[in-house]
Amino acid sequence: MADHALEPGAARMSGAGVVWRLALVAALSCLVVGSASALGLEEGGSANIVGQVWHWFVDPTHWQGVDGLPHRIGQHIGYVAVSTVIAAALALPVGIGLGHYGRGGLIAINIANIGRAIPSFGLIILMFLLVGFGVIPVLVALVALAIPPMVTNSYVGMQSVDPAVRQSAAALGLTRWQRLWQVELPIALPLIMAGVRTSAVQVMSTATLAAYVGLGGLGRYLIDGLAQQQLAQVVGGAIVVAVLAVLTEASLAGLQKLVQSPGLVR
Repeated sequence: MADHALEPGAARMSGAGVVWRLALVAALSCLVVGSASALGLEEGGSANIVGQVWHWFVDPTHWQGVDGLPHRIGQHIGYVAVSTVIAAALALPVGIGLGHYGRGGLIAINIANIGRAIPSFGLIILMFLLVGFGVIPVLVALVALAIPPMVTNSYVGMQSVDPAVRQSAAALGLTRWQRLWQVELPIALPLIMAGVRTSAVQVMSTATLAAYVGLGGLGRYLIDGLAQQQLAQVVGGAIVVAVLAVLTEASLAGLQKLVQSPGLVR
């Protein structure tokens, strides 16, 4: 079970980490552009594609209206925020409770991991057929994708609390609730937040599937761009999604730093 959880050290992100991730985004963008040119999706070579993508970003018409970047980014972040909050409300109490009591963790994690095995696109189509058009099919798929890392990491985080620390807290006369809230949760917080960050980044990249069922978000640039053979639009949308994923991880890392007890920061 612990193999699926991120290590506590991975839960911290320095400024250098952000720079490395932004460099990775730039490298992946260059790879996408180069691959598209090599496959003949766009005439004129990589330099021409880079120029088209640049002009796509600086075109004022792409920054206003319902098809503009601000509106699409707002829709995309809305899908991610709602689904991540719902997943956290469902997954964290389960993982923390099971880790605190030390019972039933294996069963709960295996059930939660079913979400990893079901393709998100297939789940969206299934829910679309069951409930029809709307945001519900997308939210169900994104919540199912976000739950497994949260359950696993919160359970493993609680289980990683040293038994001697639990016994010391009990010896001091703390109630079970006080031990959970004041001792165990602060110690387990890095692993719990690592699970939340992993889920949020996965949801951020997968939310592009909303466009397949007629909704908005940044996936519209990918779907409509491919349909219209507008490579600059496709690459531009992919770059924005990648940058948002990096910013999501950096923001949650900053939040973790704010809420983590100073005495537990290594």
